[in-house]
Parts: sequence; C-alpha cells; structure tokens
Amino acid sequence: MKTILITNPKGGSGKTTLSTNIAGYLASHGYRVALMDLDRQQSAMQWLTARPAELPPIEPFRSSAPGESPPDWLVIDSPAGLHGKNLEHALRLANKVVVPISPSLFDIQASRDFLEKLSEEKSVRKGKVFVGLVGMRMAPHTRAATTLEQFITGLDLPVLAWLRETQVYVNAAFEGRTLFDPPLWVSEREREQWAYLLNWLEEN
Repeated sequence: MKTILITNPKGGSGKTTLSTNIAGYLASHGYRVALMDLDRQQSAMQWLTARPAELPPIEPFRSSAPGESPPDWLVIDSPAGLHGKNLEHALRLANKVVVPISPSLFDIQASRDFLEKLSEEKSVRKGKVFVGLVGMRMAPHTRAATTLEQFITGLDLPVLAWLRETQVYVNAAFEGRTLFDPPLWVSEREREQWAYLLNWLEEN
C-alpha cells in the first residue's frame, strides 16, 4: 500500500481539497483507494458520505482483517497543528508528503517553521519520505500570489502545482465529487494544473 500524507500546520490551507481530489484521481484510474481523516472536523469523511454510489469508489480507511488485502493507496488528510510524536507517527506511514500553502502572510510564516521541522525528521533526511509543495488558491496578478511564489520557489523542495481557486472545486465538494469525476470539458483547465503533481505521486 502506498501512502500519501497531506499536511500543513495551518487550518484552511487546502488539505481536504487536495486529499479528496487526489483520492478521486486515483480511484478514477482503477486503484482501490482508502481515505483517512485525522481532522476533528471530519470534513473529508462528510464529503465521502455525500459521494454518489455510481462514482469510482473511495473507502474510509480501516485496518485490514487477517488475510484481507489492503487498498492500493491510502490518502491521509491530517489535522492542523500536526507536530511532534504525531507527525513522526504519520511520517512512518507515508511514502510521500504533500504540503499545501495558501497565499497569506500567516500561512507562509507557519509553513516556513513547519517545513524546517519537517526537513529535520529522520525519514525525510534519509530520503525515505519525499516532500513536495503545492501553491493553493492562486489568484493571478496579485501581490499575495507573487509573494507565495517567491517563498515556495526559494525552498529546496519540488513545487508540484500552482492551483487556482475556481467554482469547480466548490461545486464538486458539495456533491461528493472531484475534478476527475465530471466530463473532461467541465474541469479541463483545472486538471492541467494537476498534471505534474499527479505524475510525481505515481513515480516509484
């Protein structure tokens, strides 16, 4: 089982949006996918409850029974403030870590401190866990977006995607859907922004 951890210490950074859409992409490609929601608000599980039965299935994570095969992929939507022993435990499960960062001064400051701590974790230092960054809610030609771009590109980590905030995400979330469920023409522009991120996730 391959595991993707979506994490950032700041609430509202876009973790659940990334988690649900990554899970939806993998499910749409025929993988057996489980979603684990560690956040107390349980937004990802509420989304999963609303997911129509005719769409590619995503299951809530549970421990496999003896003799039962685990899912192909596990996507973990982590809570705000993940740190210390809880972060260490989550990293033991993960193959790859995706850190979403929104274009605000508070998000950038919180992410800077978090990424420094993350880089000191043994599994990351030894190359057992790979970390990538995603710029969230990018509005073109704004000071906030430019500041975030400068911050992220100045880090020694791969930038996986710049995702613009559009109504496609909002409408899909209300219905338990993802970018990868409707016909291509509905979300083609948004899917293009995900291309490198998705390739990175499936490598190795």
